[in-house]
Amino acid sequence: MAKKLTCKQCDEKKPTCTNCRQHAVICDYATESTAPSRPSRGQYRFKQSKYEIQVDPSTTDSSIQSSSPGPTPPPPLESISLADLHLFHHYVTSMASTVTDGQDHKHLWDIHVPQWGFAFPSILHLILALSALHLAHQHPALRAQYRNQADAHFTFGVRSVTTVLASLNEDNCQYIYISAVLICLVYFGHGPRTGEFLVFSETGQAEWLVLMRGVRSILESRRAEIFSGVLEPEELEGAAQVSEELAEELERHKGRIRDVQLLIRAETDDGVIKEMYDSALEGLRETFDEVYRMRAAGKHGVNLMHLVIGWLYRRPEGFVGQLEAKDPLALVVLAYWAILLKYMQSSWLMKGWDEHVLAGIQASLPEEHRSWIRWPVECIFGDRQTVIAELS
Repeated sequence: MAKKLTCKQCDEKKPTCTNCRQHAVICDYATESTAPSRPSRGQYRFKQSKYEIQVDPSTTDSSIQSSSPGPTPPPPLESISLADLHLFHHYVTSMASTVTDGQDHKHLWDIHVPQWGFAFPSILHLILALSALHLAHQHPALRAQYRNQADAHFTFGVRSVTTVLASLNEDNCQYIYISAVLICLVYFGHGPRTGEFLVFSETGQAEWLVLMRGVRSILESRRAEIFSGVLEPEELEGAAQVSEELAEELERHKGRIRDVQLLIRAETDDGVIKEMYDSALEGLRETFDEVYRMRAAGKHGVNLMHLVIGWLYRRPEGFVGQLEAKDPLALVVLAYWAILLKYMQSSWLMKGWDEHVLAGIQASLPEEHRSWIRWPVECIFGDRQTVIAELS
């Protein structure tokens, strides 16, 4: 009689061995000890989810509809939701490429990050949240359903990474960093929120600013260990000589930034304040240069993320504090930065953020300073009338 094959290195813990529990499969050891006469079944057992969706094989993904109600059998100890498998499949086959615009040579987002998710649950929940938001963007008719899934996974993802922040070390720092980046991406993917304008808010502290500070804190603690291996930065390629047409457009932007720099210098006698705004505007001009070189090479959307968000990331707490307090001069500077968000609109993650942030700035600026942001308004809104009574 042939010897039955069993899992190697099984610790034979009851009712389910450790390896099977970690891989979310039904344990043969547990089955053998509790129901030896039952015929063998499939290795994987699937759990019906309250978000579960049913796909008609004769239709495309756009025809996904809610499953019909029915009795739900009690789930096993370890189970896999078909709804979550659908999200995972969508992530690896479609969503992951949108994070890098299909230029992920190291396969960080489509291979490594999903693999890390099996060792670090926060990552798995967050990529499923991001996948659900992408599906909500693709299928407006199912928007509410997918957003509910996204919110559920986001809650679990944030909760699980929060519990390990205090134990940040060289072994888990890359996992925690990627979790923090995913949290920021989920925030963008959710779209603009009423009263929240990335770095300032109508009420209290801006949500996204808290997330950015979290990323900064993680990097300051373990930068060398984080940016190693597959996360080691590559030399940026693709920047090109700016064409004559783009060069003229770039010079118009930089000229307007110089104009507002002179206005700010004349507005205050405080040398420290002047230096802070000079530094912010000089950095912004350099960022425009870099963005236009990328645009000249045909790179848009998420390819500009490190440049556009990088300018905000590098701002000192003094400047960020002025933004949080809705200081008019800081808001004017931010309005010129918002122009760069316009060049990221090809990414589904960044849809509408340029108009949303600028509308929030307009609503928060005193009347006497609104003429200072005429150029950003022209660039972003064009000839359209802005409606500030309702910010979305």
